[in-house]
Amino acid sequence: MRLRALLETETLGLRLLGGEDELDRSVRGVMTTDLRDPSRYLSGGELVLTGLAWRREPEDSERFVRILSAAGVAGLAAGEAEMRSIPDDLVQACARHRLPLFSVVEDVSFASITEHVVRQVSSERAGDLAAVVERHRRLMTSGPAGGGPEVVLDLLGSDLDLRAWVLSPTGRPIAGSSLAGSGPELPAAVCAALAGEHLAASRTGRRGPHRVSAGGNTYSLFPISGAGRGAARDVRETVLSDWLLAVEADAGDWPAERLDLLDGVTQLIAVERDRRDAARTVRRRLAQEILELVQTGAAPAEIAARLRVAAPVLLPGLGTAPHWQVVVARVEWDGTDIPGGPVAQALLEEVLVDPEASGTEPSDRIAVAHLGDEAVALVPLPALPTRPEGLEPEGATPAAAPGLHADTLLAAVREPLARGLDDDGRLTLGVSASVHSAEGLRGALEEARHARRVAAARPGRVCAAGHQELASHVLLLPFVPDDVRRAFTARLLDPLRDYDNRHRAELIPTLEAFLDCDGSWTRCATRLHLHVNTLRYRVGRIEQLTGRDLSRLEDKLDFFLALRMS
Repeated sequence: MRLRALLETETLGLRLLGGEDELDRSVRGVMTTDLRDPSRYLSGGELVLTGLAWRREPEDSERFVRILSAAGVAGLAAGEAEMRSIPDDLVQACARHRLPLFSVVEDVSFASITEHVVRQVSSERAGDLAAVVERHRRLMTSGPAGGGPEVVLDLLGSDLDLRAWVLSPTGRPIAGSSLAGSGPELPAAVCAALAGEHLAASRTGRRGPHRVSAGGNTYSLFPISGAGRGAARDVRETVLSDWLLAVEADAGDWPAERLDLLDGVTQLIAVERDRRDAARTVRRRLAQEILELVQTGAAPAEIAARLRVAAPVLLPGLGTAPHWQVVVARVEWDGTDIPGGPVAQALLEEVLVDPEASGTEPSDRIAVAHLGDEAVALVPLPALPTRPEGLEPEGATPAAAPGLHADTLLAAVREPLARGLDDDGRLTLGVSASVHSAEGLRGALEEARHARRVAAARPGRVCAAGHQELASHVLLLPFVPDDVRRAFTARLLDPLRDYDNRHRAELIPTLEAFLDCDGSWTRCATRLHLHVNTLRYRVGRIEQLTGRDLSRLEDKLDFFLALRMS
């Protein structure tokens, strides 16, 4: 806004004392000060409000005005409450430095002036930003990408002083001013919390923006829905794939114009999201073709040829013959016919990105297809460097093939995804071992599917299992029928539970500790802080109540399985 506009607002009670020729200066903000030297807090373009407490003698006026002029302020407004009138030495100093000077009547507060100026400046900035956003929108919709979401977020920062980030549904940063090095990063815990709150709010059907407190700050969350997808029949079709815009501000008291502007920003980012989704078409098609060949029993040579085509696309510049892993995921909703394949596909493309990676590029190296209600990912792994024969260090063990591990894959995304799945959805995921040839790919696919079934047999909204578990007793336990499981555990453990309830004898904890210590009396007694004779008494009572002998391997194994299934 211009200084001239302040005089035209009668409610501000301003009177011009000098600098009429400078009234077309632009005002960028307001600062109230009574410091003798406020230069460290000035950046130029401010209207400075002062109560004149800094003035002790006439010479102070020249010094103060010289500092303001050097800082490039727009004008000075002095209150009359302290001295009843503005000193002549201040009027003369402002005239010498060509600094517009206003007097503020006693019954008008500095707060009223500040509120008016801030409101006017913000409105004008929003209008300017809206015009820039509209130009950027036309560029993006008519030609190649205009710089991505980072450009729009930079505009929010420079024109509206708003820090903002684009986050994935798992809380991974896609874009933001901090990613460009101009601000502190948003902590991972805050990102996950914001994503979880966004997913929970979306599931309830509440319209954005959603106000959230996290990490000691207030954020407003704006959903970013796909611009080219059309309206979803059910929010669950897209809730696990849509991005969100997190703005570090409370949008609850924003005017409608600013909310409309942020809505335009989300639409602009949605265009870029859809464009990048379209770029995944080639990778998805490659995965689909390879998996169809694997499932139909195609010759290994034909599958290998497809893998050679896929490797440069997914791992550009990293050579040939990588290892491959297969990851299978399934999203299921209770009591609905929502197709699970597309939802699982979009989610798997996000989950498989390293949670420490930011931006969109890391997700461009993952090929995911959906076959029916499940999504299947082909994950390329760079081949390990090898040493020439004879140069291996003595005693060195061969390096293990790189790869994903089911127990850590979902750790960073479990909390936000559970909020989005709510109480009617489940995500189950299985991970195969790595293979380095076309012949092994079919076995890897079956291995990943079998691991996913193991995960599905576990409780919880988000579960994963890996190939390592397929060689353990845990593979068998989930598939024991419920009636067999109940009968087996009741026969062995119910007598002990009943005894514990009546006598507080702690036979069940004693049994667990005894088996964990591999039947060692000394180690078990030490762990339980018992005398060995007391431990022998408890074990004898267990054997008496169940008719079993804990010195026999078969009975130890039965107790072990019963505890695992209970």
